[in-house]
Amino acid sequence: MSNQSAASQCTIKRRRVGEIEVLTVAGVVDMLTTSQLEEAIATAAKDSPRGVVVDLGAVDFLASAGMGALVAAREELPADILFAVVADGPATSRPLKLVGIADVVGLHATLDEALAALAA
Repeated sequence: MSNQSAASQCTIKRRRVGEIEVLTVAGVVDMLTTSQLEEAIATAAKDSPRGVVVDLGAVDFLASAGMGALVAAREELPADILFAVVADGPATSRPLKLVGIADVVGLHATLDEALAALAA
């Protein structure tokens, strides 16, 4: 069991860029760490931002539970809060595109792209 917990390391850093809450996620987003992501998104939304960006640029592994949390977040956030995901690469962007989540949430290759899209 210790190998499993060592493999499931996830850190989430939150910062504000103008009116946008940015969550920078690193490590593994799987069934053991998805609750951290869900909680971070809910907490970020409480500060009434214009939008929330989840930056998966430093994520090594994105499991289906993590993908489900992103879809649920889009559905659960108030309609006036914009939502975007930053993902680029085989560990994040590819699975999000394969299962069609890129069609549900705004998917961007860089944080700058996501911030620009939400500011427009």
